[in-house]
Amino acid sequence: MKKLTAYGLLLTAYCFLSSCTKEEGVGGTSTITGKVYVKEYSQAGNLLAEYYGEEERVYIIYGDGTTYDDDFRTSYDGSFKFQYLNKGTYQVFCYSRCDTCASGNEAVIKEVEITDNNSTIELEDIVIKK
Repeated sequence: MKKLTAYGLLLTAYCFLSSCTKEEGVGGTSTITGKVYVKEYSQAGNLLAEYYGEEERVYIIYGDGTTYDDDFRTSYDGSFKFQYLNKGTYQVFCYSRCDTCASGNEAVIKEVEITDNNSTIELEDIVIKK
């Protein structure tokens, strides 16, 4: 009887632990890095300057959410880093000037999937207009 109870407890513990899956978000061991590249235009549409943007705000959405879950301001060289992420899908974005949009801005979005623990995903530059 004691053997049967021990096996039952082990089976229950295994089922409980194997059913726990971590969702996208913080609590993991992976990182997403990248840089924001700015193209500055005049009102006439002429390119005035190009540079990596310091103090630009970068946002991240975990999974299939519709609102941002965290944000980061870029460093002096335009770099950003979201750390301690679980496996899953993410959207990283910045706002860019948009002359034809009602709000005057549009989101430039990079989608990324983390498939392994302890991984670092380096995104292509996020290019925005000012």
